Amino acid sequence: GSDHQLHFIFRHRNPRNGSYEEKHWKKSKSVSKFDEIFKDKKPHLFTLVLSPDNKFEILVDQRSEAKGSLLEDFEPPVNPPKEVEDPNDKRPEDWDEREKVPDPNAVKPDDWDEDAPREIPDPDAKKPVGWLDDEPKLVPDATAERPKDWDDDMDGDWEPPLVNNPKCEAVGCGEWKPPMISNPRYKGKWRAPLVDNPNYKGKWKPRKIPNPDFFEDQNPFRMTAIAAVGLELWSMSDGILFDNIIITDDTVVADQWAADTWVLKKEAGDLETDGMFMRLVKYTNKYPWLWAVYVIVLGLPLVLIITFCCSSSQDKKVSAAAAQHKKSDDAPVAEEMAEPVAAEEQGTALIEEVEEEVED
Repeated sequence: GSDHQLHFIFRHRNPRNGSYEEKHWKKSKSVSKFDEIFKDKKPHLFTLVLSPDNKFEILVDQRSEAKGSLLEDFEPPVNPPKEVEDPNDKRPEDWDEREKVPDPNAVKPDDWDEDAPREIPDPDAKKPVGWLDDEPKLVPDATAERPKDWDDDMDGDWEPPLVNNPKCEAVGCGEWKPPMISNPRYKGKWRAPLVDNPNYKGKWKPRKIPNPDFFEDQNPFRMTAIAAVGLELWSMSDGILFDNIIITDDTVVADQWAADTWVLKKEAGDLETDGMFMRLVKYTNKYPWLWAVYVIVLGLPLVLIITFCCSSSQDKKVSAAAAQHKKSDDAPVAEEMAEPVAAEEQGTALIEEVEEEVED
């Protein structure tokens, strides 16, 4: 079903009369995702820890799911109330518990019609034009054929099945009746309005008397020795098995027992269902020193790559700056070299001009 609960019940002995009474944990529905335990087909570990200070803890798969007190979180409580209701006390015959009563002075109005119906035919409705009053709503199916194995003597006279009259699809047919609407005059059964009851005495409760079975046990942890474990299971899931049950007064022993049984089963099951990444993470958590290996193996190449990239970028910036500086230094030299060249060209021109004059 949809109701999944993890019960914690213990039987407590009444020191006054020696009787035993079951005490039920109030928050049996508080375990988170408890329904998944019956669906995942995996082994699970249930642990109950009782402490001498009357505290308890419930663990599922070594994960704490609930904590509480034996004195405060059980119903009925370990210690009964000091007073209880007197089972022999009876309510007086003249005790009136009614807070409100019908007004005795109220009178039904003269225009109140208790017989008026809730709905009436709509007086403004009109029969649609083309309504076929004489046409039946159902007609024999003209396409139906009599079965070949029909025997009139055994089956009676054969009649085709009835189908909706196609002539009624456009507007309608048969006896026309106006639609029903709410009756504006409907008021229903008249009842007198309620007023405060002048004789009201409150809700009656039986008187309290000292509890003849009262006792006070401030240390329910000292319960009857636990010598066995009983399992009461109601489930629609099949294939549920219980094994490796231990009762001990030493949590170290219980943890070691779990490590030798449930933990091994869980790890074996996880290997079949976990992916490669999850297997690697779980294995590393089991051996934490592997994290240092991962840092060295994966981190060192990453540092070298980053260092190489940064160095290359810095070298490019230095080379570019040097080239720019060299270009700036070469510019004046080029201008100085240009002046002698111009002078030579001018001298050549003068010489050529003198030679021409001499020839003349």
